[in-house]
Amino acid sequence: MPPPRKVDQLPPDIKAWLQDTLRARGFSDYVAITDELNEKLAEAGKVVSFHHATVHRFGQEYHKFVETQETASAWAQGWMQENGLEEEARRHNVLFQMVTALAFRAMEARMMDDGDDIDPKDLHFIGKMLKDIMASAGIRQNMLAAERKAQAERLDAAVEAGDIDKDAADKARRIMGFA
Repeated sequence: MPPPRKVDQLPPDIKAWLQDTLRARGFSDYVAITDELNEKLAEAGKVVSFHHATVHRFGQEYHKFVETQETASAWAQGWMQENGLEEEARRHNVLFQMVTALAFRAMEARMMDDGDDIDPKDLHFIGKMLKDIMASAGIRQNMLAAERKAQAERLDAAVEAGDIDKDAADKARRIMGFA
């Protein structure tokens, strides 16, 4: 196991400041940020200092992480809106945020190691957590009800169009479990 990076050993408040500053300055101005970081560390009585290349490398990794997180968040919001799940999502927002944080920590750890490969086992466990949350929120039941309604409407439309007769549509409803 490689030794921990210097940036990962920063005090939490200084690391949070660094991350906020990187975002606020658009992941640029690394020399000035490094100078400010070193001043903060000196004021805190820390004997460690950083070279701007180290801060730049961390900034680029963190930038990838932020972009990935924003993309995932936008996707999740769009998916929930498309499926009419806004209300359930509001009630279970905290659980989704926790799982999202865990997922991105796992992805961040992989990206920080040596590549962009994500271990399928990590994704499996994250998916299982999301599935459990969805089940507890009733989201799955709402999705199934919406799907069954759509299937019933398609059967009704097929009967009206003369594609199938009413008896066949009723038989299909019984087979699919929503007669």
